Amino acid sequence: MAMSPGFPRRRILAAAGSGLALPALSRAALAQASWPDRPIRVIVPFGAGTSTDIMTRLVTPRMSQELGQPIVVENRPGAGGVVGSEAVAKSAPDGYNLCMGSIASHSVNVSLMPRLPYDVLRDFTPVSLVTNAPNLLVVGNGVPARNLQEFLTWAKGQRGGASYASAGNGTSSHLAGELLKQLTGVPLEHVPYRSGAQALTDIISGQVAMTVYQVTAVLPFVRDGKMRALATTSSRRLEWTPEVPTVEEQGVKPFDVAAWHGLFAPANLPAPILDRLYRALTVALNDPELRPKLNEQGLEPVGMSPTDFRPWLEADIAKWREVVRAGNIRPD
Repeated sequence: MAMSPGFPRRRILAAAGSGLALPALSRAALAQASWPDRPIRVIVPFGAGTSTDIMTRLVTPRMSQELGQPIVVENRPGAGGVVGSEAVAKSAPDGYNLCMGSIASHSVNVSLMPRLPYDVLRDFTPVSLVTNAPNLLVVGNGVPARNLQEFLTWAKGQRGGASYASAGNGTSSHLAGELLKQLTGVPLEHVPYRSGAQALTDIISGQVAMTVYQVTAVLPFVRDGKMRALATTSSRRLEWTPEVPTVEEQGVKPFDVAAWHGLFAPANLPAPILDRLYRALTVALNDPELRPKLNEQGLEPVGMSPTDFRPWLEADIAKWREVVRAGNIRPD
């Protein structure tokens, strides 16, 4: 066919190029519309039996029902949550590779490990806050305190300060103790343990004065009279222990510490897939059969829209960055 002298060749090529692009655009739109059409993988960047792992295996079956595809949970622990998180950060943003992150992997590590192989805010799409694992501040019976202010007064009188146990550097129990120290000026000596169980044993025996630990782990000891719960570290009282006041209620502010878990996808996840993921998770968290199962594990279902989760995450990262810096905290 002869080319019209009034129709420039470059416009013919541009039209041809745009025509060739249409099938690619259509394929992308079709993939989003048909998502999911195969199993979804959720990587837990911690070991089997951890709170993140247990929670993920409780929540994902209901999400799977809502999405109509199997959800496979894969544990990929290592480097405090870095190994599994990095695998998802470098995956394609197609909705088939997700990460169940935590306060450690997606907040504290940003400051604790300055050479992270990913940028949490740049390389992930925050989907939703999923659960909180609230903590109690407890002391052994050798500590003559019945509330937080009595403990702080007693701690000031101890040579070298009062000791507090944690499950390791950078854990929520460590950060809670450090935050209490920074807000009150009371000398508190951190004693890190490799095992939370060993830390609790030493609280009972009087080797260490205080710890902040997950409510369901310490509650049996509190009810047996082997420990005393002095404060709730969350911003509100807990349904497990409504009689225990918060740290803030006892005059130390601002103080809100809970080990949270959140769902993440790789950066640039298409909006239609993000919306479906969030809606499926919301359905799961509102399932009346799921809540008691989470509560048995010391977990509170939360839920938070992607729009709200990102600024919430930014604020949490900034909060712990300052605590880590002021406390000169280093990883184990």
